Amino acid sequence: MRDFCRPLAGILGAVVLATGTMGSVSARAREIVQFSGASAGTILVNSNERRLYYVLGDGRAIRYPVGVGKNGKRWSGTTMISRKYLRPDWAPPAEVKRDKPSLPDLIRGGSAENPLGAAVLILGGGKYGIHGTNKPKSIGGFVSYGCIRMYNEDVMDLYARVGVGTRVLVQ
Repeated sequence: MRDFCRPLAGILGAVVLATGTMGSVSARAREIVQFSGASAGTILVNSNERRLYYVLGDGRAIRYPVGVGKNGKRWSGTTMISRKYLRPDWAPPAEVKRDKPSLPDLIRGGSAENPLGAAVLILGGGKYGIHGTNKPKSIGGFVSYGCIRMYNEDVMDLYARVGVGTRVLVQ
């Protein structure tokens, strides 16, 4: 069985801060917020809220908007980042291929059709990941097969902050 977010290769991308205007802060913008309940360096994904928090410590975290698993595909638990890839290639897993048989067997990194976007952080055994997306309108929704989607500029920001072994809590 193929992993849901199976990258094959990667190269360097750019880090950009997302900003906008929707009230005082755009729904697209990451922001520093007050946060307690997890130790510094931890990633916490609140699926119901569709937000990912990277805990900075001192009662603060960076909050990012994300897309999460659709009904029947959401999961929860504790894991860690096991691998990191920039501009990954993607091979659709069997379940995705069954649902979308017209997908090619491999989509190269950098392609506008690649669902992993700019980077991917593989979680635990490799079935799921935190990754960018080339479909920014999907952020904020229940949209994936279990992976956590971020704006490309946000996944690049997170990618630069975390390493293999970073603890990830998904609720």
